[in-house]
Amino acid sequence: MLPLLGWVAAAAAAFFALLDGWYLLRVPLSVLRARWLQPPVRDLLAEQSVGGLVLPADLDFLGHMNNARYLREADVARGAHMTRCGLLGAVRALGAHLVLAASCCRYRRALRGLERFAVRTRLLGWDERAFLLQHRFVSRRDGFVCAVVLARLHVVGASPGRAVEHLCRRKEKFLCSKYENLHLRLNSAGAQNLCTAVFFQCNVSVASCVPWACDL
Repeated sequence: MLPLLGWVAAAAAAFFALLDGWYLLRVPLSVLRARWLQPPVRDLLAEQSVGGLVLPADLDFLGHMNNARYLREADVARGAHMTRCGLLGAVRALGAHLVLAASCCRYRRALRGLERFAVRTRLLGWDERAFLLQHRFVSRRDGFVCAVVLARLHVVGASPGRAVEHLCRRKEKFLCSKYENLHLRLNSAGAQNLCTAVFFQCNVSVASCVPWACDL
C-alpha cells in the first residue's frame, strides 16, 4: 500500500508541477457541474454568473491577479455558460467543436489577493462562423466591473446557426443591432480593431437587447 501511495503522490506532484493542473481540472469539472448540478438556462442571451476567488498562485509581483488569469477564468465561465444554455451539447450533437478564435481584454481595476469576484457571461450574437460572447469580471466587494473580455468562438465542422436551429428546432439569425459594429471589428484581422472593440463595448448597455429564448 505504501509504494502505491508513493506513486500516486509522485504522479500528483508531477501533474501540478509540469502542467497547469488546476486549470485542467476546473474546466471539465465546471462543465460537469453546469450539466448535472445546475438548472438549464432557456434564454440563450441571458447573463450567467460563475464565482471566483483570487488565490496566491494567481498573483503577480504587485499582489494583483495576473493578467493571463483573467482569460483562464473566462475559459471556465465560457464552458459553463455554453453547457447550461445547451449550445455546447448542440454543437457536439452535430459532430462539431468550438475553438476560441479571438479574444481581447480591457482591465479597469485590479483584483487583489483573496478577493471574491463573479464572471458574468453573456452571448451577444452569432454569424455564419462564430459566437460572440462577453465576460465581465465583477468584484463581490462593491460590484465594480474590474475587467471586460470579448471572445469570438468559432464552430468547426458546422455553423452557429445550425447549432441554434438544432437546439431550438427553428432557424434563426441573430445579431443585436447595438453590437453590429463590435461584431465586425472582432471579425477583422487587425489587432488594433480588436482592442478598439473592447473600448466600444464598455459604452454599450447590455440591456438594449431583448432576451430571446428557445421554445423547448
